[in-house]
Amino acid sequence: MKKLLVLALTFCLALAAHAQDLNARVQVLAPKIQTSNKRIFQSLETAMKDFLNGRKWAADEILPAERIDCSFVVNITSWDGSSNFSAELQVQSSRPIYNSSYTSTLLNINDKDFDFVYTEGQTIDYSDQTFQNNLSAVMAYYAYVIVGMDYDSFSKFGGSPYFAAAQNVVTNAQSSNFKGWKAFDSNLNRYWLAENLNNKTYTPLREFIYTYHRTGLDAMADNATQGRKVIDGILPLLTQVDRTRVGAMLPTLFFSAKGDELVNIYGQADPQERVQAVNILSQADPANGTKYQQLQGK
Repeated sequence: MKKLLVLALTFCLALAAHAQDLNARVQVLAPKIQTSNKRIFQSLETAMKDFLNGRKWAADEILPAERIDCSFVVNITSWDGSSNFSAELQVQSSRPIYNSSYTSTLLNINDKDFDFVYTEGQTIDYSDQTFQNNLSAVMAYYAYVIVGMDYDSFSKFGGSPYFAAAQNVVTNAQSSNFKGWKAFDSNLNRYWLAENLNNKTYTPLREFIYTYHRTGLDAMADNATQGRKVIDGILPLLTQVDRTRVGAMLPTLFFSAKGDELVNIYGQADPQERVQAVNILSQADPANGTKYQQLQGK
């Protein structure tokens, strides 16, 4: 009987491990909240971590070593002392670069519209079929975006099913009164990110993301010059991305995640290569033109 219990426990643990696609770190901060009861924030942190790491988000089996590194930092801005919270949510994700210890940022976003209801000890429920609560919907949305971006970086347009799943979360949330889900809430919100990720207008950017990571960065550990040459060849694709369109959120997030990395890559290039990169990047991302101009002095 004892052996059967051990086998059953081992089987359950194996199932739980199998379900883990994300390696999500969660931090709940409340510096503006005056209260002696900090347990609610600790409980929320644990519940979010268990929700993100305990569910199966990807269709494929992901080995423990392949789990996607990401972080969710919740900054509580107001709390009614009961179950209603307002917060900002910082979400980041990264992927490892082949044959190196370097990790490359894929997503870095600050979501300012994160209002939710949570009670200490509450189990966070979620369904892909309906909108149940804003806490689980926002987390599921970003989980699908994170998985999709990771897949896009390893296989061309591999993230499409997950971006469609994120779009489904947005569609379900249209019935809610929470901000961030509707087109008219803002030009830079969850609605527009899902729209961009599923819009063929941004196909050139998604194609760039795949080649940049898979045959550019992944090759640099063995041959930095060759990997950079690959990136040289696709860099003009960035000038084809329409940043004037209403809701052009994906290009903004891309350059937020990759601007410093591109500067570091071309900081090692020869002068002619640097000049070419500066011209292209300044045209594609004029908001960060000063950053790219630093390459001129290297």
